[in-house]
Amino acid sequence: MPTDHNPLIYKESGSIGGREVILFLVALPLLGFPAFWLLPERSLLAVLGLFFGIGLLAVAVAVVPLGSAALPALGFRSVGWRPLLWGTLGTAAVSIAVSQIGLEPQGVKQAMKIAHGPMALLVGLALLAGLAPLVEELVFRGLLYGWLAGRWGAGMAVIGSSIAFAAAHVEPAHVILVLPLGLMFGWLRWRSGSLWPSLVAHMANNGLAVLAAALLKV
Repeated sequence: MPTDHNPLIYKESGSIGGREVILFLVALPLLGFPAFWLLPERSLLAVLGLFFGIGLLAVAVAVVPLGSAALPALGFRSVGWRPLLWGTLGTAAVSIAVSQIGLEPQGVKQAMKIAHGPMALLVGLALLAGLAPLVEELVFRGLLYGWLAGRWGAGMAVIGSSIAFAAAHVEPAHVILVLPLGLMFGWLRWRSGSLWPSLVAHMANNGLAVLAAALLKV
């Protein structure tokens, strides 16, 4: 059963409020612009690594005021293996379905090219299937979902976080492909009351995409 609707959970573990969202929005550019300016190499790999690294740091800054309640507030609550398994399989089904639309975002093609070669594959997996989904889930199904759920309920949290997640991918073709996945991740977050199912499913989905790109030389 979903647990996010129970206000007692938020009282016991802390909750995401406007303060945390504002701290994140302030910390992201304050940390990101100087780091990007000092970046010695502007390759796609370096820029992506910096972007998601700064995003992770900005999330950490945002939830510092919550102290020990930060991780539960972001959704890191225990969950059984079934939501992890079925969430991953469901996400794979959604991903296969949307791939049949035939859209090929140029940004995705460029990002996947970093996985060509043994060492590049390891780096690509660490970045695109590890760090990137971790940061995206923390931001959209952690911070944003938590804030929206606390103010307007789970339905608005699922829809709002999914739209924001899709819009963040900027390129129209990518936005269209990512929106159904965002809704799937949001539903998993609501249904399980935990961030783990959407995080595991997101990582698995990206990992399979990176492996496929490396094997097929996309």
